[in-house]
Amino acid sequence: AIDSSKEAVMLCITMLGVMSMWTGIMNVAKKAGLIDAMTRALRPVLRFLFPDIPREHEANEYIAANIIANVLGLGWAATPYGLKAMAELAEIKKEKGLPEEVASNEMCTFLILNISSLQLIPVNIIAYRSQYGSVSPTSILGMGLVATLFSTAAGVLFSVIARKCTKRREGGKV
Repeated sequence: AIDSSKEAVMLCITMLGVMSMWTGIMNVAKKAGLIDAMTRALRPVLRFLFPDIPREHEANEYIAANIIANVLGLGWAATPYGLKAMAELAEIKKEKGLPEEVASNEMCTFLILNISSLQLIPVNIIAYRSQYGSVSPTSILGMGLVATLFSTAAGVLFSVIARKCTKRREGGKV
């Protein structure tokens, strides 16, 4: 138990350092305008995935920043953006007069994207593998990309189908 607790503390310290570094890099990227540029590049994708969010709404920026951080494998850096995005999506839902206890299509789509988390560089897994003495901590890059690509594609497909079914059920056009 003592050895395990020591190992747990060491892992937490290592991961705190990794998280702090990447959160800082995301903040620098935001101040340098890179996040805004990437958000503009993601607009067509965001319009497809979230058609009911107004074009210039702040939720788009938070969703894009969350997606960018997740694609770069910075899950912990993505969390603050994800929480802000979900808060903005809740405000949009509230403005539309939807019930508070029911998640909107946009909220569900965002959650699915966040959970599936397409990653080019799984920084956290690489850090774990390095911490535990892996000879080649980056050897999982290819399979990690394939796995997250499939999970994200399945999530997007599910979201699109669910949105169409919801619109049909509500009597709106698809």
